[in-house]
Parts: sequence; C-alpha cells; structure tokens
Amino acid sequence: MAISADDGGRKPGSGCCNSCGARLAVDQRYCLTCGERRGAIPAAVAQWLSIVEPAVEGEPAEAAVVVPSAQEEGEGAPQRGYMPTPRSAAIAVLTVLGFGVLLGGLTGPAAQSAGIAPIVLYSEAEPPPPAEPAPEPAPEASEPVAVAEAPAAAAEVPLEAAVPEETAAAPPKKKAIPELPEEAELPPVQHVFVIVLADHGFEETYGPSSTATYFSKTLPEKGELLSNYYGVTSGDLANEIALLSGQGPNPATAANCPEYKDFATPTLGATGQAEGEGCVYPAETETLPGRLVAAKKTWKAYIGGIGNGQAGEPTTCRHPGLGEADPAQAPRPADPYETWRNPFVYFHSIVDSPECAERDVGLEQLSADLKKETRTPSLSYIVPDACHDGSETPCEPGAPAGLTAAQPWLETTIAEIEASPAYKTSGLIAITSAQARQDLPEPDTSACCGTPEYPNLPAPEVAPPPSSGPVKESGGGGRVGMLLLSPFVAPGSVNETGYYNHFSFLLSVGELLEVTLPPGYAAEPVLTAFDSTVFNSEEAPADATVPAGSRPGSRALRLPRRSRREQGPNGR
Repeated sequence: MAISADDGGRKPGSGCCNSCGARLAVDQRYCLTCGERRGAIPAAVAQWLSIVEPAVEGEPAEAAVVVPSAQEEGEGAPQRGYMPTPRSAAIAVLTVLGFGVLLGGLTGPAAQSAGIAPIVLYSEAEPPPPAEPAPEPAPEASEPVAVAEAPAAAAEVPLEAAVPEETAAAPPKKKAIPELPEEAELPPVQHVFVIVLADHGFEETYGPSSTATYFSKTLPEKGELLSNYYGVTSGDLANEIALLSGQGPNPATAANCPEYKDFATPTLGATGQAEGEGCVYPAETETLPGRLVAAKKTWKAYIGGIGNGQAGEPTTCRHPGLGEADPAQAPRPADPYETWRNPFVYFHSIVDSPECAERDVGLEQLSADLKKETRTPSLSYIVPDACHDGSETPCEPGAPAGLTAAQPWLETTIAEIEASPAYKTSGLIAITSAQARQDLPEPDTSACCGTPEYPNLPAPEVAPPPSSGPVKESGGGGRVGMLLLSPFVAPGSVNETGYYNHFSFLLSVGELLEVTLPPGYAAEPVLTAFDSTVFNSEEAPADATVPAGSRPGSRALRLPRRSRREQGPNGR
C-alpha cells in the first residue's frame, strides 16, 4: 500500500482509512472514526465464524493475511507472535458480545423487578473426525462458559417468589408409628394377704390323694389354683427371704440360720444381691416393705407365737442378738415361735427401725386390724405358729401335726379375712408353702422360670441335665402350688398354663400395689407376673374401689419381659 503525501512524514507502515481518510497507526486494525476494519479478517478466524471477506477488491481472501516487512520488525513494529490463536480469538469475541447482552439485560426494566438467574453462553464444539471408538476427550469449547453471575440483590429474593407454588416440592411425610396394644388392666387390688405354711408339695396339699380335704377340695372350689408354682431354693428361711426381698440363698439362710450372724462382707453385687454368707442382710438391701413405705403404703407381719417368749424377751420384732445362737430354732414348751419363720427380722433396714416393733407383731392383732379398711395394711404377711402351720413335726409331744391339724386354724382365719371390708372391695389372699418337703428319700428340688445360678452357693458337683421347658429338675424348692382367693378370680378355676415361683409372686405384688421396680431377682426379665390369665373373673365386685391418684389401665411397674411361650428350654 502506497503512502500518501499528506501523512506528515509518518513512518512506513502507517496510513489512512480507505473510507474516511482518518490516519491509522501501524498496529491499528479498526478505524476509530468510522469503524471500518483495516485489511481482511484472518483466514482462520473467518473460517471459524464462517465469514469470507476479501482484503482488497479484486484480491482472493487467502491473501488477506498481512506479513510485516523486515523493516517494520526492526523498527519496533509488532512481532509475528502478537496474534492469539484463532479459537481463542473467537471465544474472546463471543465473550465480549455476550457481556454486552448481559449488561443490557441487567439494567433493563425487567431485571429490576425480578430475580435474574446467571446467563450461560454455550458454543458448539467442532464435530470430531471419524475415527475408531475411543474414550471421549475432555471437552474444551463445548463446556458452558459462565460470563456473569446474578447480582447480590437477586439472592435476597425469597425462594417462594422464584419457585411457583404448584411446582414446589411437598415436604416429606413422617412415617406413621404403629400403636402398640395396651396391656390388660390389672384389677384394683389394694390389700394382699399372704399366708405361708410349712413344707408341703403340690400333690400332698392339692392332689387327689390328699387327706386334707379343706385344701384339696373346699379351697379350690372357692378360688383359683395355680398348679405350676415353685419354690426357688432349698431351705424354708431362704425361700421366705426370697419371697420378701428377691435375695438368693447362701449356706446360712439355706440352713435356717442357727446362728444369728451378720454378713461378713456386706457388699451388694450388680443385681442387688448381698455377696458372701450371713443371716442379717445389710441395710442397703432392698425389700418389699421398704418399697411400700417409700410409696406411702403400709405393711404388717402377723407371726404366730411371737409374744409367747420367756421373761425379758420382746413380744414383737423378736430375734436373737447378733452373733448369738438362736434359741427359737424349734418350738419350746408353751412357746411355738420359730425365728426362721419370721423373715422380716433378717434385714437391718427393718430391725434397726422403730417400725419393726410396731409392724412385726403377734397373730392376734389381725382380727382387730381387719375391722376397718383404713386399718388393714396394704401387705399382710401371715404365719401360723408351729402348732398350726401344717408341719409334720408336732409342736409338742402328743400334739396333732400335718395339714389336717392346720385346717381348723386356716378355715377360721380365711373366714375372718373374707368378711373384712378390705377384702370385699380390693382384696387378694395367696396361700402357699415355703418349699416342698426336703426330708423325703427323694425330695422335690425342681425349679422353674429361669432360676438363676446363685453366686453364694457352691456349684453342684454334677450338672443337672438340660430341660425341655421352663421346669428344671434341680436348683429349686420344688412344686408347691398356690391357691388364690379374691373377688377378681373365678371360683373353681385352675391355671395350668402359667409358670410362677416366689420371685414371680414378689414381682406381681409390686405391680398390684404400684411400687417401684422389684428388688433382687424379682426384676429378672424372664419372669411372668400375674396378668389377665390369673385375674380371670368376668365381673368385678360392685363396691370395688380404685386407688386414689390412679387411672384406669395404669400401673407403676411395667417391665419388659418375655411371655411363657417365648421362654427357652431352661426357662430363659
């Protein structure tokens, strides 16, 4: 291109715009006056944009690329490498154009009245040449290029304004929790009368061959017979202590404590069991009487012959001194009291309290307390003296013995209780034996209901054979049975499906009288408490009362425990 005379001495390579004549610098590609491009678009860019523009009229497009002369390069003209690659130039041009469109949209009226989403510009990638199948390379220009983000003001628009109501996702629904079936309501028993007799097995007492017809015929016709009820160990005192506190036996209690001694190491294990050997349990040992007092309820032990001691001996809460031999291990002349028949005096929490003298009393006080319901305790523990407890050993030479001798006393006592206001409205009488007879050639030592391995007794020399049901051949006090009399049980009924023991009964009394968790082994989850299968009366008494503060179907104690059908081969 020739340099005109009016360039004013500009260096070679400068010139003027062909359209308007404005002066152009050496490296200027566009006229600042009219905007016309100086020379043709590079061929690569023109091919990318699918544009063909001739550089000069009459010249082919391929000649549009201008190569500076050697002189221009030597005098500071732009170097050959100043031009970016064609693809980069195309992306830059599109970016500038897109930014202009975005800027106009953000400042327009529509953008000022609604949220603006980010504008993304897509460019179409060149189709790859046909080749063998191969993993696709990472895309370059085909990826979306974000040229701007929404302004901060758009982020402040509430989500509900940006998402239409009909398209908004509904909140997830909560999974419905199935309702568990309610437990059957226990009857409103407020007064429990427990009568514990001497050693007799079920067949001796209630079997068809029993000679004591009051036990085998009269009482079962009046109430309900639990045929599968068991003692928990060997020894009268050990079973009576279990019935009162859930404590397992130790060698001293299994022998009826001939010496009234303390525990050598008064410590309690994880299950609340007193560890070691002894007769008088530590004050920390939990008992049913203690739980009743904490629940503001009452208890009383009516012990036959307790007031017939020698001169100077107490007439209530009677027991030897600590470390002394027990003089009342067997009946004495005119004194049919036996200490081991009174389990209450083997707990420091009871004997060390002034309440022991007031509540561990003679049997003669029962008649007076039955006259008014307000005087009748929540728990009445009743034990006849050695002359009327059904023992096969006479209380004195020539005196009658056995269940036949116990019948007249029991018949009179039962009639007194049944006539009381407390029994008529909310009473339950439970009659059982401490254990089956252990003085026979083949004593009954069977057990049931998951009887634990007692840590205070030595392990048996020969392991008992495994059982196929809830009954074990050894480790317990034998099958003794229990007879229930109550307005809430059906007369003449027999329960042969339930399996219970002294721990089960302690658990059941706790539920009925609404005390806190049962003590000791009575809290074992394998035990089955008395339920609607036991309280099977179709109609409650018309004058039955509900404890104050209670609500229907509510009982303080509800422990998770498996039913009889879920017990394993050993009752566990």
